[in-house]
Amino acid sequence: MVGPVLPGRPGHLTADQEAKLQELWTATLQVFGVQAPDRPEDAEDQPPGSGTATPDKKSKKKKHSMFRKDDGASADPNDKYGQSKEFQQVLATQDPEKLRNAFWGMVKHDHPDGLLLRFLRARKWDVHNALVMLIATMNWRLKDIHVDDEIMMKGEGQAVLDSSSSNAAVKREGKDFLAQLRLGKSFLHGTDREGRPICFVRVRLHKQGEQSETSLERYTVYTIETARLLLAPPVDTAVGLEQQSLNPSADDPDYAPVKFMIKCFEANYPESLGVVLVHKSPWIFQSTYSRNSPKERDLNIIGIWNIIKGWLDPVVASKVHFTKNLEELERFVEKSHIIKELGGDDPWEYHYVEPKTDENEKMSDKSTLQRLLDERRSVVKEYESTTQEWIANSQNRMALQQKRNDLAERLRSGYWQLDPYARARSLYDRIGMIREGGLIQYYGEPETAKPLVASPQNGPHPVEPRADDVD
Repeated sequence: MVGPVLPGRPGHLTADQEAKLQELWTATLQVFGVQAPDRPEDAEDQPPGSGTATPDKKSKKKKHSMFRKDDGASADPNDKYGQSKEFQQVLATQDPEKLRNAFWGMVKHDHPDGLLLRFLRARKWDVHNALVMLIATMNWRLKDIHVDDEIMMKGEGQAVLDSSSSNAAVKREGKDFLAQLRLGKSFLHGTDREGRPICFVRVRLHKQGEQSETSLERYTVYTIETARLLLAPPVDTAVGLEQQSLNPSADDPDYAPVKFMIKCFEANYPESLGVVLVHKSPWIFQSTYSRNSPKERDLNIIGIWNIIKGWLDPVVASKVHFTKNLEELERFVEKSHIIKELGGDDPWEYHYVEPKTDENEKMSDKSTLQRLLDERRSVVKEYESTTQEWIANSQNRMALQQKRNDLAERLRSGYWQLDPYARARSLYDRIGMIREGGLIQYYGEPETAKPLVASPQNGPHPVEPRADDVD
């Protein structure tokens, strides 16, 4: 079962939300240096959201002058990761075209509006704060973590090669990355009652110090990015199901990977978690034992949850639910979709299938890659210009929105043609979960990719939201 399309998504916007989306598009395209047609000479002095065209690249300093600088009074109170400061630094130093390419690289098969709307919802529809978050995320993908040009492009196959490298550091990172895959420390399989893909996390398999911090971070991003490939409208969030050991060691908890994961979802992948299920964790025995109890370790674990909860944005924290048995887990996942490892009826088991030597053969076909990239760039350029028309032309907005949706569908289908030439194959390609054309098969027949939006008109729809997905 797939839940309804929620408010604040493409095709399901109020008039005010649509206006905010247009403001964010205007500001975003300004940062990317995308020049609008028939731009008036004084357009550079216009603020984002004014409906005017974007500036060109003649003067980076002048081009960025329309963005306010955050001071103590105007700074986003939710900016706990310093993205406002990073935003100003990026505007001053980063090539706008690289930011633009990072954005369209992150879009992949998603609706471009859908990606911008994630940042708007995460920042309570404050356009400037959403822009800050968006640009900081693009910079993070480009400079800090190298999502598309390393992690996803090189993938598991490169890790195999690295694990045999003569360079000790490279060899360590390759072996550590593969070790987590082979252990099944986390894996993707199945859906919950709302049709959201589930990422199982076996917390008990993590041992502090067994893998390097870098490999842990790369593995985390790799898993998140792979999970994004499983999303198709109206499903735009995933489920995290943490399988706790009944008696985990809490003497020396490893907080570093937890902090990194929290930062990823709060700062770089906003509005991506539908719900987090913590299954069979001693944390739920909060009032069962006294300090003098033999189960004193459980109280230490309670302390761990309180610490972690303090790091979380309240909206994210509200999505965390504890399930202590199969019956409670069935409130979120049908028993037929719960793997037998957790007491359900799904016989599926995790087994890591090693990369094949020829599985990335298409990535050597540079001529086809270049042709597909050129075709995608052409559609991107048309989408950007049509978006500028959609913002400026209120009389023909519905027709222009329909054209934008058609172009978004071309981007979606075009991505899946490009995918085998630009992304290294993963375990989920090898076992047939991710199939040609973006078809996803967990059980039975593959799910057919659905249209990105149901309606060309952004207007209010009478949809009952899920509490877990609405801020």
